[in-house]
Amino acid sequence: MADPNRPVTGYPAANPQGNGYSANPPPSGTAYPYAAAPPPSGAYYGGYQNNAYYTNNYQSDQESVRRATCLRRIFAFVIGLIVIFGTITFIVWLVLRPQLPEFRVDSFSISNFTLGNNSLVSFTSEVRLTARNPNKKMTLTYDHIEAVIFYKSSSISETTVPPFYQPTKNETSLAANFAAAGSFVEKSVLDGINGERGKNGNVNFNFRMLSRVRFEAKAWTTRRRYLKVFCGDLIVGIQTNGSVGALTGGPRQCRVGI
Repeated sequence: MADPNRPVTGYPAANPQGNGYSANPPPSGTAYPYAAAPPPSGAYYGGYQNNAYYTNNYQSDQESVRRATCLRRIFAFVIGLIVIFGTITFIVWLVLRPQLPEFRVDSFSISNFTLGNNSLVSFTSEVRLTARNPNKKMTLTYDHIEAVIFYKSSSISETTVPPFYQPTKNETSLAANFAAAGSFVEKSVLDGINGERGKNGNVNFNFRMLSRVRFEAKAWTTRRRYLKVFCGDLIVGIQTNGSVGALTGGPRQCRVGI
């Protein structure tokens, strides 16, 4: 029969300390079984957090973001100004409704008209026009007015017209006086005029006027713009053996543009 006081072999002896640690210290030169300390910060990936390349790249990204934000704000500001200016202009246009003036040729007279075989032309002429301002709230101011008489597309005489002012809903008469004394013209012009005079005594001229104009209201003024007036197919009766002619067919309306 086994001795009950004999210790059991094959099992570790109970720890009389009761705290989970061995009662005897480990042999000399043996480390305590503590868990290893965590690696220092930045030890992985080649020290990513302390790497100068990644730090500079991060700062560069921040600068790019700031520049992009600044550009977006500037762009939004410019767009806002354009929208505000466009809205104000549209409202002013709705209120004032500016309209281009109207022009018509009332008379076109020629005297002392001669054509030489050496392509020289001489004559005096007067073109009388009526300018109408159809605007109810805007006045018009004209200056630097230049007028030209054409045969087809060739200029045969030029002159200037005095500046004038038009109140609202106003009609103004003006005259352009021309004088050509031995002015040279192309042979095609000479042959064309002589050919038309030989057929029925009528010559087809064109008239053009260029002027600076300003539209003005009580609280609104535009910058000066160039106004173009073109009056075509002005038939002037000049007999073959005569030197005097006048507009036939009555007044002619002109085309106006800016």
